[in-house]
Order: sequence, then structure tokens, then C-alpha cells
Amino acid sequence: MLSAARKTLNRVPSFQDILQGRMTHPDISVDVLVIGAGPTGLGAAKRLNQIDGPSWLIVDANETPGGLASTDVTPEGFLFDVGGHVIFSHYKYFDDCLDEALPKESDWYQHQRISYVRCKGQWVPYPFQNNVSMLPKEDQVKCIDGLIDAALEARVSNSKPKTFDEWILRQMGTGLADLFMRPYNFKVWAVPTTKMQCAWLGERVAAPNVKAVTTNVILQKTAGNWGPNATFRFPAHGGTGGIWTAVADTLPKEKTRFGDKGNVVKVNANNRTVVLKDGTTIGYEKLVSTMAVDFLAEKMGDKELVDLSKDLFYSSTHVVGVGIRGERPERIGDKCWLYFPEDNCPFYRATIFSNYSPYNQPAASKKLPTLQLADGSKPQNTEPQNGPYWSIMLEVSESSMKPVNYETLLAESIQGLVNTEMLKPTDEIVSTYHRRFDHGYPTPSLEREGALTKILPKLQEKNIWSRGRFGSWRYEVGNQDHSFMLGVEAVDNIVNGAVELTLNYPDFVNGRQNTERRLVDGAQAFAKKKAVQ
Repeated sequence: MLSAARKTLNRVPSFQDILQGRMTHPDISVDVLVIGAGPTGLGAAKRLNQIDGPSWLIVDANETPGGLASTDVTPEGFLFDVGGHVIFSHYKYFDDCLDEALPKESDWYQHQRISYVRCKGQWVPYPFQNNVSMLPKEDQVKCIDGLIDAALEARVSNSKPKTFDEWILRQMGTGLADLFMRPYNFKVWAVPTTKMQCAWLGERVAAPNVKAVTTNVILQKTAGNWGPNATFRFPAHGGTGGIWTAVADTLPKEKTRFGDKGNVVKVNANNRTVVLKDGTTIGYEKLVSTMAVDFLAEKMGDKELVDLSKDLFYSSTHVVGVGIRGERPERIGDKCWLYFPEDNCPFYRATIFSNYSPYNQPAASKKLPTLQLADGSKPQNTEPQNGPYWSIMLEVSESSMKPVNYETLLAESIQGLVNTEMLKPTDEIVSTYHRRFDHGYPTPSLEREGALTKILPKLQEKNIWSRGRFGSWRYEVGNQDHSFMLGVEAVDNIVNGAVELTLNYPDFVNGRQNTERRLVDGAQAFAKKKAVQ
């Protein structure tokens, strides 16, 4: 807890402070400093702003809040999120904060997910493993054979799978593994499934029902929607980044420092100070850091933490955007996002970003020249012309095991759109976008838990709560709602010792109890569950 004596801006240094060499005259002093204004940092700041007591400040090196949930705009006026983001929630608190920031019904569009997997020239409804009835007969046989073998093996097995690959084989068999799960997940994670653990899976991968799959194959039926994002909402204006700009706007301006004046260059855990790029020194009692934990270790100059963080693996993400002139074609329809396990395109996922909001692209009245045709050729007419316009956003992973040529990726991606019949060769491209994010996905590697169980407690001993997609490095609680609540719950832990459910009990947060959790206080729901165990 923060005592009243520690809730002063300029506290008198104790003898212990002097012994440990703490600076006594930083430029700014606060009880809680938050580094990073992505969803996690904004969640922490939002909670601090609701609590009467601790002094606080949030800093970020970017001028615009949002972090990995921000949105870019091309010169031609097309919006592209910095990755595939939609809003669905496990938390009422999260919903309430977003509704406060964007309160009008017209601020949002509600969507029913329409999602497919591109395989062997066909669109197979998502999830793929529940819809093998759409495949050619020989592939149906391979998949069902594998499912039956996996079901028989599960009856006699007395051990749990240790790797993601073992989990796939136990749940789905070799047919689905070779046709979809292995190639697709390598394209996503940029590491083989044999190098990933399986504790992170939870609700993220649908386990097929053998009887239902067989029935659907015989009757030639498809399975319905599955998963927590079967329905989702999206902001009308500003892309996903518009949400976080709006949330940041609900905070007191005097408690935010963004851009160069919020750029952290050094963290001194012994002094409990950080140094900003402009030379400002901030003293803190507790630190909520949302920067990547490996970056944090470097800024602390802590060799032990730097060495430990070398066991945390990640992939980089390339986001490619393409703006196209013309009416949205019938072949695209109302599709939301699409999966691509095959090697005829570099991307693993495509989002029809123009379907999320009509304001994600320029108005039809805006005149834009054609940059190129989809087959790479030059257009006959380069004069600016009217729309309408639509857009596609693509994601490509990169690692040392899966290198990417930055210079050629845009052209390869457009060719991949033609190869998969997303674009016709004669489609007019009027805008392109390409941005690389070094830290894209925190990999649930076999080494991850061994590293995190050492790193996070060591940081907390130094009064640092490292939280967020890369701050706590747990992909299974890395969605926007999870990330926001990691910040909220870190603050509650700092102020009153509350349990951090999202960080420590991801299965509870993501499980069937989420309905209960949205209706009552999460800690109460958790206590009920533990009481009956």
C-alpha cells in the first residue's frame, strides 16, 4: 500500500534512501509513474485517475497514444491499423471505459465476424478444423483419419502434450496438422510449432468435435461461428487508434507527457528515477512499465535481467496496406479477416479494412491517380479520378527462421493478392502502406515461463510492475481488453494489494467464467471459484 507519508510530491528522504544513493531532488516526483501510453499504460492511468490519493504521471515517446493499437493514415487518406485489431471484451470495466471515451451509438459499428481460410483455391469457413467438409474428398479422408487416430490415442494417453505441435497432433491428428495447423502457425509465429509450448492456447484454438466434423462431411454442412470474437465492434472514425486517443483525452493533460518530452532513455531502479530525452528526471515510488521487458532491462543497465530476457523470443510484424479504386467486388463481400496457410502469398492474414468502417478510406468524391495495376503494370491513364475505394490490410511475420526482404515485400504481397484471387490483375491500386514492427508477437516459446518466473519477480522487488503485451510477455492475455486490464490491475495491486487476475490466472479470465466476471467484481468471481474447488 501507499502510505499517506509517501503521497507527497516532495517527500523528505529517509536514511535508507541516502544509504542506497537515491536522488533527493528529481525535477518531478510522483507516487506512480507509468511508462507507455498503449492500452496497458492507459489502463493504469485511467485507474490512477479514479483513485483519490496517489500522485501519478504517464509518459510515452510517441506524440499519439495507442502503442501497438494505433492507426496510421496514408497520404491518400486510407487508414490502416498497425495490425489486426477488433474490440471484443472479457471485462465490463473495459467496456465502460471505452463507452465513456466514445459514448455515442454513432461512434461504433457492430459486426458479425465473417472469416475464411484460403486453401486449395477455396474459401473454407473459419475455424478450418470444424469445416473439412469443404475440402476435396481425399483431404477429407486424411483429416478424418487423423481425427479418429487422435481420439483413440487420447483414450490411452496418460501424459499432457508439452509442445504446441504435440497438442495439435493430440487434438486433430496428422491430416489437419499438415494441411493447415503447421503451415499456418509457422507463417504466424515465424517459428515451428515444435518450438512452442501449449499452455497459452485457452480459447484461441478450437478443438474439433470428431462426431460433428464427420456428420458435417457426410451431410456436406459447415459449422457455425466459434470463439470470443464471433461478434465485435469497431470505431467509426480514426481506426483502432481513435479509441485510445479518445481514452487518453479523458485523462488530465497535466499528467501526460508525450513525444520527446516523454521519451525514457534511462531507468535507475536504485534511485527510483527515470531520465527523459529532454533531460528531465522523474522520481517515483512505484513504476508501471509497459515497454518491452527486454528494452526495459537494457534501459536499466541490469546485466542479469538482460541475460534472462535473452530467453524471451518474439517475431517481427510487417503490416502492408493496399487501397483500391472501384466498388467492393462480390468475391470480397462482407468478409472481415481471412487466413492463408499456403505458400502462394507471404501474408498469413488479410483484413478487408474498408468493411470495418466507411471512414477507413477516402470518400468516393476524392480524385486519386492510379499508382499501378495489381499485376504490377503501369496504368494507361494516370490522371486523378474519383472513387469509390476499398482497402485490404495484410500481416507478414519475420524472424531469423523466417527472413523477409523488406524491399520486395510490398510487390510480393500484391502478387499474393492476385494469386489468391483477392485482386484481379487489372485492379487499380491508388495507395500503398508498409511498416515493420520489430516486436510484433511475443512467442509462447518453451523457454518463456522459465524466464518470466525469474524476470517479473526480480523487477517487482525493485518496485517495477512490468505489464502489457511485451511487458509481461504473455500472448494469451495480449488482446486490447487484456492489455488494458493488466494496467488497471497493476495499479490496484500497488494501491491495495489486489490480486492481478489477468496476469496470474489467464485461464480463468478467458474461460467460461467471463460471463460471471463481466457481471460482478472479478476478484469476487475468482474467490467464488476458489471456494468451491
